[in-house]
Amino acid sequence: MQVIVIAVLFVVLGVLLGLLSPVTIPISYARYTAISLLAALDSIFGAFKAYIAGSFEPRVFFSGLITNMALAAGLTFFGDKLGVDLSIAAIVAFGVRIFNNLGAIRRHYL
Repeated sequence: MQVIVIAVLFVVLGVLLGLLSPVTIPISYARYTAISLLAALDSIFGAFKAYIAGSFEPRVFFSGLITNMALAAGLTFFGDKLGVDLSIAAIVAFGVRIFNNLGAIRRHYL
């Protein structure tokens, strides 16, 4: 339970730092950033689900985080170059995984 409190504390701290930061993302990178954040959320919820199940591996989490973010941004980039909105595929795939992970977390606590 102590790990969860620390994780929530750092999430709140990260959100506050992000809101107070003067850094802005150019509009041309907004889609890539949004898709990468969605992929990161998928990895975070998957890690939390694995933590609850007792099978959390930090190396798997960090490699999955980086790989998912790069894949999502790359898919969006190649879709832009081809003139096809491939970001929808990433949105659907990561969205389904996020909802599945949240469902498993909810079932664990209920």
